[in-house]
Amino acid sequence: MTDPIRVLVCDDQALIRTGLVTIIDAQPDLEVAGECGDGRSAVDLAGQLRPDVVVMDIRMPVLDGIEATRLLAGAGVSHPVKVLVVTTFNLDEYVYEALRAGASGFLLKDAPPVQLLQGIRTVAMGAALLDPEVTRQLVGRYAARIRPTEDTPQDLPLTPRELEVLRLIANGLSNNEIAATLVISRETVKTFVSRILTKLGLRDRVQAVVYAYRQGLVT
Repeated sequence: MTDPIRVLVCDDQALIRTGLVTIIDAQPDLEVAGECGDGRSAVDLAGQLRPDVVVMDIRMPVLDGIEATRLLAGAGVSHPVKVLVVTTFNLDEYVYEALRAGASGFLLKDAPPVQLLQGIRTVAMGAALLDPEVTRQLVGRYAARIRPTEDTPQDLPLTPRELEVLRLIANGLSNNEIAATLVISRETVKTFVSRILTKLGLRDRVQAVVYAYRQGLVT
């Protein structure tokens, strides 16, 4: 048997936190390593407990989820922790910042339990978790805030086909949807995605989406 995925739950609302802990602990392949109610405690506990995934709220006292995520998974962190951000639509202006801070994905707080559990497993395996429709609404809405000025698509070290795949990723398409759009196999799409991440020095699809918007590849 493989070891269960160890999860740290961080949410300042005790009722929500208790619900998350109960749902997660009921799964044979998941285990709650700890829980806390603010970002500073999340950073401290993550250092002590070394969880596989941190389920992180955004708006919390002492240290908010964005700064906590940056300390746990941001650029320059020697041993980054995978962070799954949970949010509500009325907090969506913060989600982009959380993704830039290093989060591996996000879910809405009203997502069904099965989606939360699958999200934890997905992030733990090293994949990004981005709901396509939410991605389009969220990142697209704040695209103007994240536009740089100098680089153009011609300056990027990608082939025309790789640029095409990157744009589709940024528009929220899954690998299967990209394969259908470009009439290529899913395995070929996975190869393209891997090449894109390697060439651009990106960790996962979340960073690829942010990168594409910052470069003005999508609007």
